[in-house]
Amino acid sequence: MRHGAEIAAGRAILAAFCLLTLAACVSTPPPRISLAAIPAEETARAQANLAVFERAWSLVADRHYDLKLAGIDWKTAGEKFGAQAVAAKDETALYAALNTMLAPLNDSHTHAIAPTQARERRTQQRARTGFGMTRLEGRWVVNEVLPGSPAAEAGVQVGWIAVSRNGERLGERTRFNAKEGETLEWVFLDAQDREVRVSAVARMLPTAARQETRLLSDGFVYLRFDEFDGPDRRWLGRELTKHRAAPGVVLDLRRNPGGETFSLGITIGEFFDRSVDCGTFITRSGSRSVKRSWQLGSSNYAGKVVVLVDGATGSAAEIFSAVLQDHGRATIIGRRTAGAVLASRFYRLPDGGELQLSREDYLAPKGRRIEGRGVEPDVKVERTLADLRAGRDPDLEAALRVLRGPQPP
Repeated sequence: MRHGAEIAAGRAILAAFCLLTLAACVSTPPPRISLAAIPAEETARAQANLAVFERAWSLVADRHYDLKLAGIDWKTAGEKFGAQAVAAKDETALYAALNTMLAPLNDSHTHAIAPTQARERRTQQRARTGFGMTRLEGRWVVNEVLPGSPAAEAGVQVGWIAVSRNGERLGERTRFNAKEGETLEWVFLDAQDREVRVSAVARMLPTAARQETRLLSDGFVYLRFDEFDGPDRRWLGRELTKHRAAPGVVLDLRRNPGGETFSLGITIGEFFDRSVDCGTFITRSGSRSVKRSWQLGSSNYAGKVVVLVDGATGSAAEIFSAVLQDHGRATIIGRRTAGAVLASRFYRLPDGGELQLSREDYLAPKGRRIEGRGVEPDVKVERTLADLRAGRDPDLEAALRVLRGPQPP
């Protein structure tokens, strides 16, 4: 009897486990989208679109960090945009419908990424002409040209103002996606404000983060890294160890959009001799988890630290800046950061696209919420078109003044 009782108890436990497992896998059923109006020859495409839509809709319904979904009637939104998604004629139209549905969430880290862009993200290769731009004085200004790129070969220069692309004037929010082999017709204003027309063919170029070390005056060191990932954190650790005796470092995060929380925790640890509070992450259930830095192989750099930031500094780069600011470990210089710090994950969609989905909210160590607000610098600096064209970097100049400290009269 005892043996039989044990078997029965075991079966009960197994049944309970299976119920819990199944419950964890159950997702909110998406709204029913009719395919009745779809022509027979387009049914296969419409069914594929429907599978993508349903997966994205359910992921948001079940896993988005905001249980209330910003007050949106998600079922009604699904009915409206599901019909648009099903009727989409191509990848571009399908993902436009998905992202229009997601936009009212007002969420910096929830986006539907089409298969083409998802492949580019994974391979760190993207079709482009090879120059970067920043927003200055209400205009798009070239701030970097990739050596050996079509833009470099065409003579594009830092400080040029981009006016239009393929006949369309550039707006305040403009996305610059290109296809491999596509000829792009750009109109610029050069350093003398003369119109320059440039024709360049986009080709696949690396998008991997850049790293740069420069020795500055008075023994200070400039370190630029453009992502919080394994290669960048290992590079930074080596550079800090190499320059451990430097009296101060300038960390340039002005082109850093963020990255991994694991690499973020280790990178923060490079500047402390102990584990420190890195802020609080909050899930949709309301549970709070305080994350701490890791001292794994930390260089324990003890010199002065200045961090350069601007509107392109996002996500993990903002959290890094906020943590060092809250602990009084660094002076933040530049302009307000992007205000995009929600913790997110990437989910594969049936067609090879991806949904980047925010899973947790974030509060900095002193309790401030940064999402939608950004990190305000300790020293605000205005950067002008004239500075860029003259090759001046007022952010770096301010950083050196902070590192040197008050000078004798």
